[in-house]
Amino acid sequence: MFAVYAAEPNMNDPLSSIRAGERPDPEVPAGHVLVNVKAASVNMHDIWTLRGVGIKPEQFPMILGCDGSGVLDDGTEVVIHSVITSPGYVGEETLDPRRTLLTEKYQGTFAEKVVVPQRNVVVKPASVSFSEAAVMGTAWLTAYRMLFVKSGLRPGQTMLVQGASGGVSTALIQLGAAAGMTVWVTGRSEEKRELALGLGAHAAFESGARLPDRVDGVFETVGKATWSHSMRSLKPGGIIVVSGATTGDPTAAELQRIFFLQMRVVGSTMGTREEMEGMLAFCANKGIKPQIGAEYALSDGAEALRAMHDGETAGKIVLTV
Repeated sequence: MFAVYAAEPNMNDPLSSIRAGERPDPEVPAGHVLVNVKAASVNMHDIWTLRGVGIKPEQFPMILGCDGSGVLDDGTEVVIHSVITSPGYVGEETLDPRRTLLTEKYQGTFAEKVVVPQRNVVVKPASVSFSEAAVMGTAWLTAYRMLFVKSGLRPGQTMLVQGASGGVSTALIQLGAAAGMTVWVTGRSEEKRELALGLGAHAAFESGARLPDRVDGVFETVGKATWSHSMRSLKPGGIIVVSGATTGDPTAAELQRIFFLQMRVVGSTMGTREEMEGMLAFCANKGIKPQIGAEYALSDGAEALRAMHDGETAGKIVLTV
């Protein structure tokens, strides 16, 4: 089968490890299913895999791709849930200390076929396209959990999304607007801020700008570059939900502000299979169409990964099979 894969880890020049070509057809062990892939989406996790982060050297070559959608052999249309629990684990999968993402354990979705544990497929709503479904794993599930499981915000309250154009950020904007929140966004460029407004944000500001008022909740994926602004933008008693730190850890935690204003800082990572089912149903019921910045053929996977690495696209990048 044709696939896009990492030949070996390369910390300093990850894109040089990308290969596209034939790989062996996967075997299907007991308790697993084969998905005939229709679409897959690119994540920053794929760049980390190319660097060799979270994966052992002996696991290469590794087909890239944590997220995807496709069809089972019986014709069922499915979306792949990429959180893999450890053998025998019972409980909320994001709390499994030995959990992994798909390509930290199994071959990934940038291929004509992928094999995953049976519990890691969810039925795709008919109103959601394969390309739309393919972006709803890592980024959209992360955003859904941040907003609906972790934040405690209610319709009518004001939320601030730091960074206007990434996959998690665009998902937060669309989900928050659909849920009745007042959505404010920061963005580094006029183009990114216009994108956010087009997705339903009520106001968009330059990075670090003083806001008209303080907000009830801040959604952080940026880290060091935005942390102080997030702290200053929050109401007393408000909450910051953190799911990433793409610019590194903040220089200071600003603990005095946290305790004096009784702020809450909550971590969030990925989501559960049940939450993924809820997210897909919510998006289908609300008619939400995720922001797709670019679509490439699977054969152009290296170009798609380069676009992700260089930050060239606004919204998610999709590979179609």
